[in-house]
Amino acid sequence: PVFAGMSGSAIENFSCVIYNIFLMNCTWQAGRDAPADTQYFLYWQKSREENQMECELYIKDENCRNMGCIFQNVTIGIEKAYFLVNGSSKDSLIQFYDEYIDLYTIEILSAPLNVTAHCTGDSTGCIITWRPPLTSHVEKAKCFQYEISIQNK
Repeated sequence: PVFAGMSGSAIENFSCVIYNIFLMNCTWQAGRDAPADTQYFLYWQKSREENQMECELYIKDENCRNMGCIFQNVTIGIEKAYFLVNGSSKDSLIQFYDEYIDLYTIEILSAPLNVTAHCTGDSTGCIITWRPPLTSHVEKAKCFQYEISIQNK
């Protein structure tokens, strides 16, 4: 059954971010009513055509319980990725948690590259130039919007 397991044992506050172009960090909290010996396991599937993969590098809390995962070499596709966190305990069945996520929505972009400012003393002011940040999925520079904050000291 979909909700098999002890009520309140599924993870809470599941969150993932992609940073530095290809690293993904997912974290969660233990279910509020989960037994103390509950251990959680994260699986994800980038698309329907790809195999489901278990986390290879878990982040553990002070009780050695898996509370997050770091994935390397992540690429962003056009389909929603599927995430599943299940758990095990000697005391009871643990409810699973699952979610579909558009990976491009969780990417934290790096700063623009090669930012330069050339200021002259005349009325032309300053010319500021930059290159788009590196990203795993945006191929066109026109997809970015920038905001410049100039502060006088």
